[in-house]
Amino acid sequence: MLNGYSSGNLGGKARLVLGFIYSLDDESIEALTVAGFLSFLSFGPRRISTNQRATLSRINPFIPSSLLSLNSQASSSSALVLSFSVCIFILSVTLAPRWDLRTIKDRRLLKESLWEIPNSPPRFWFNMSEPSKVIHVRNVGHEISENDLLQLFQPFGVITKLVMLRAKNQALIQMQDVPSAISALQFYANVQPSIRGRNVYVQFSSHQELTTMDQNSQGRGDEPNRILLVTIHHMMYPITVEVLHQVFSPYGFVEKIVTFQKSAGFQSLIQFQSRQNAVSARTSLQGRNIYDGCCQLDIQYSNLDELQVNYNNDRSRDFTNPNLPSEQKGGRSSQSSYGDAGGTYALQAGGAHAGDSFMSATWNSMANAAAIAAAFGGGLPPGISGTNDRCTVLVSNLNADRIDEDKLFNLFSLYGNIVRIKILRNKPDHALVQMGDGFQAELAVHFLKGAILFGKRLEVNFSKHPNITQGPDAHDYTNSNLNRFNRNAAKNYRYCCSPTKMIHLSSLPQDVSEDEIAAHLEEHGIIVNTKLFEMNGKKQSLVLFDTEEQATEALVCKHATSLAGSVIRISFSQVQAI
Repeated sequence: MLNGYSSGNLGGKARLVLGFIYSLDDESIEALTVAGFLSFLSFGPRRISTNQRATLSRINPFIPSSLLSLNSQASSSSALVLSFSVCIFILSVTLAPRWDLRTIKDRRLLKESLWEIPNSPPRFWFNMSEPSKVIHVRNVGHEISENDLLQLFQPFGVITKLVMLRAKNQALIQMQDVPSAISALQFYANVQPSIRGRNVYVQFSSHQELTTMDQNSQGRGDEPNRILLVTIHHMMYPITVEVLHQVFSPYGFVEKIVTFQKSAGFQSLIQFQSRQNAVSARTSLQGRNIYDGCCQLDIQYSNLDELQVNYNNDRSRDFTNPNLPSEQKGGRSSQSSYGDAGGTYALQAGGAHAGDSFMSATWNSMANAAAIAAAFGGGLPPGISGTNDRCTVLVSNLNADRIDEDKLFNLFSLYGNIVRIKILRNKPDHALVQMGDGFQAELAVHFLKGAILFGKRLEVNFSKHPNITQGPDAHDYTNSNLNRFNRNAAKNYRYCCSPTKMIHLSSLPQDVSEDEIAAHLEEHGIIVNTKLFEMNGKKQSLVLFDTEEQATEALVCKHATSLAGSVIRISFSQVQAI
């Protein structure tokens, strides 16, 4: 007891005082710091009793015992003022310079303070911010995606906006209404939210709503723009301009690319010819990996209207002006620094600029060439360099009366994923085929040059066009589930070869017979032999034709067709005989 004040009563008043402190702004905290310091100097020399000291220590663990080893002549009012002044002084001086007010309310700090006194209110009570439908989330690591956060808050209501502040490891989530946000925070006040093994911390934001008025000069919010700010997370392989171009060019003509390194990680600005191209790229690529298990794409709209590119090299490229120099004369290039050139709502954007630490260019345009080499037994097939960066192939001398885009897809998809195919209407015996990357295009050119299809010997060469523009004459296969290299890419690389007399059929119905297979294919040539077998519980078959041309025709016409209710898959086999 302290002259009628029990420890429980005094603790309750202390909580009220601290709640008041947490609700103050920075200027008030500074004034309170001075007042607390003066009060401490005024009452510090006085002494209090041992019992009073023990009570105060139990009420406020922030007060060191050395500060309470004082004379027992002090009055109860002096002891009370001493407790509050020391508390105010310690909190304001120690914590305010290190964290903002919202961070002080972090439950990790509070669980060691007065809030853990018996009979204290729920931990949610400490958040003195005015309720808002905008929730502020902290400790959002780079491994946490937008979908992870959506799953965390969707059970409490509709989420209307989500903003990732990657540079600060934070996020802002706007619920449909305030009650939904209150429900979420009340729940997570008693249950520690965790995503991918990382604890995240939530509270009301000082923003009542995320609107375009909340943006500073660094962000566009939800407004689409033709320039994208791309951040690469978990970057286990170097990323060059060529790699980025291969990733983004399938969605439209990429005019300019600039790469730079900053605190958020490796970043790039990618300028499309049109805003719709950028929207399509962001919709399709957001959150996906460039390579399996790494190099995750985090894509936001930039606030810039035009990129300035001074040099064409592995760090920046202007695809509309190939005549730019590769380096500044007399030294290194000094590409413009874009810094935080994006961020949907950069409410706390820092002033860091893009530094001079750029990604090494020692890795060639095909960053996965080493992995592909492993698929070919430690090396590359003769004639394959693995350094080509041209994705589009020109095929000429086609049989215009019998060829179409799907047949070309069936043939070229043996060597990589197909993005688009376009038969030239003014030259119907010519076609453009855009492959998934330069290496796959090189495989197609190498293995198909000189192949005979429908009585014509194909001419297959790299095209001068970097990609095929979307349009009514271009067939898009980006999302086709028939693209073979979306799964088991290494295995499919190992099967790459020139057309052979032998084809391999898979995904066959379990009760299919050799006669049914032969009847399905015999219109395309003389079948010398067939063999039906089972592997891993699945029926497969080898079919030997009289010539490579017949086998090629059977493949392009019958791949992905239905046989007894099953969609079959066909590829060339390197088996010499059955």
